[in-house]
Amino acid sequence: MAALLNYGGNDVLPFFLAAPKLRGFYHPAHKKPRFALFAEEEEEEEEEEKPSSLDSLPNEILFEILRRLPGSRERSASACVSKRWLAVLTTIRASDIVKDEEGGEEQVESDGFLTRDFEGEVATDVSLAAMAIATRGCLRKLSVEGSNLRRGVTDCGLAAVASGCPSLRVLSVWSVPLVTDAGLSEIAKGCRMLEKLDLSQCPLISDKGLIAVAQNCLNLTSLTIESCANVGNEGLQAIGRHCRKLRSLTIKDCPLVGDQGIAGLVSSSSSTLARITLQGLPIGDASLGFIGYYGNAVVDLTLSRLENVGERGFWVMANALRLQKLKSLAINSCGGVTDLALGSIAKCCPSLKHLRLRRCCYITDAGMRAFAGEATELESLQLEECDRVTLIGVLAVLVVTKIKKLSLVKCLGVKDTINHPATQLPSCKSLRSLKICSCPGFTNDSLALVGKLCPQLEAIDLSGFISLSDDGLLPLIGNSAAGLVEVNLSGCINLTDTTITTLAEKHGATLKLLNLDGCKNVTDNSVLEISDRCCVLEELDMSRSAITDYGVAILASARQLSLLRILSLAGCCKVTQKSVPLLGNMGRSLEGLNLQFCNLISAQDIGLLEEKLWWCDILS
Repeated sequence: MAALLNYGGNDVLPFFLAAPKLRGFYHPAHKKPRFALFAEEEEEEEEEEKPSSLDSLPNEILFEILRRLPGSRERSASACVSKRWLAVLTTIRASDIVKDEEGGEEQVESDGFLTRDFEGEVATDVSLAAMAIATRGCLRKLSVEGSNLRRGVTDCGLAAVASGCPSLRVLSVWSVPLVTDAGLSEIAKGCRMLEKLDLSQCPLISDKGLIAVAQNCLNLTSLTIESCANVGNEGLQAIGRHCRKLRSLTIKDCPLVGDQGIAGLVSSSSSTLARITLQGLPIGDASLGFIGYYGNAVVDLTLSRLENVGERGFWVMANALRLQKLKSLAINSCGGVTDLALGSIAKCCPSLKHLRLRRCCYITDAGMRAFAGEATELESLQLEECDRVTLIGVLAVLVVTKIKKLSLVKCLGVKDTINHPATQLPSCKSLRSLKICSCPGFTNDSLALVGKLCPQLEAIDLSGFISLSDDGLLPLIGNSAAGLVEVNLSGCINLTDTTITTLAEKHGATLKLLNLDGCKNVTDNSVLEISDRCCVLEELDMSRSAITDYGVAILASARQLSLLRILSLAGCCKVTQKSVPLLGNMGRSLEGLNLQFCNLISAQDIGLLEEKLWWCDILS
């Protein structure tokens, strides 16, 4: 207050005290409701009578004073005076600022560079308004997730952002139920440089708000709309007509979005749209047909829970012959994906490298063979809960394609069904990564077979393979000629020191990640081999193993583990407070240490350890 009263730049105060008698003042009528909204949040307090001050002036006069402040720093300081001043300041746009005679308003970087996140209780209109003033036009990315239960984010908060952050490029609004089309329209009009918009669980936003975005934010490149029940076809069609730079589109669980909306958007953005994700929408075969016909630029396509799309839709999408650039395809819970559809996709999408199928119950070994015969560029295949695919179908892909990564998760059909010895089957020298999780029919014999067929493996993930024993894993370890780099054996409760010792002996020179979480039969003997031989190890997880204080001492004194960044000993019941000083001697390379559920280590010991390993993130 004193700074304003003593300000002598242009004798502003005497001039404005007489202002009610003059004409020509700037009085934006649409700003008055915003003043009222912020004023309602202030608590009513009884105050003694004070001499007349700037607070006695009407909002319009205060607006005229504040817009004549010499710079954004002064306006930012003025925002701390009261919520009323803050509310007035949020209505001052760049075009409203009056430049002084000596060069006027200080300039800020036009494209912005700051990032701000508001979540839960801190997400209020006041906090957004204060941020808009404080960032002084430099905000580039804003995320609002959830809001204060009593004073949640409303259109008023977004209007403040629109007024004070014209350089905003990325906006995410998640689970903010009070924001309506009016707030989104303010953002669209005030933040015309917006490039990425993410709206999730905003029930009061409809096509009207999207139309405002489409008409004003012509640089929009990415749009995500999730669980917005009132967004429909009209808004998407407007985005397609006006936003000709759109490259990424994600629409999930919006019940009003139909074939017309998808068709209008895709057909208008055929030259730029590269990534499309559609999930839980009531669209039919026509939408996939439009994607196939206009998807000239599409490289990444994800289709999930499209219950009204049948085999015909996938067949037409492929046979439109326009998805020539498609490299990644993910399909989840779509009953229309059949062997015929899968074969058509492989035949008509020559650039396809990555395929993920989840809960596609009509895919069989015949479909996998047809796909493998046409997918000449395939690099990775992920099958999850595709129960009609057996080991025969998987091997068809391995021996025919040049696949580098294979993942099988919860595939009940993958079981021991091969009667031919490995010597009669062609090898797959291209496979580098293998993941097999929760496939109960996949046994030690199956793993040994895959290990013999794939000698160039570098990464294996067998987490949760409860029936896996030393006899099943040792052949794979022995046949790996390239050198294993990442090994995840978490939950393999039957493995012993025999396997880990062999692993360290044969692959210690290349092993960077080793996860033995839950391997209850792995003891200090394994730790000794790991410490002696694994010279490039960066991450080691010994959680819930049989390691003791002696094993910790070995790790702490091992010169070979100079690159170790992450160490987890969570749930190791034999590790006691005796290990605390030993862990304190770990090298400066250690960035993360997990001691959760180590009940024999006290909180006081953890505190001492934190002081000694001040650079390390310790979980306890």
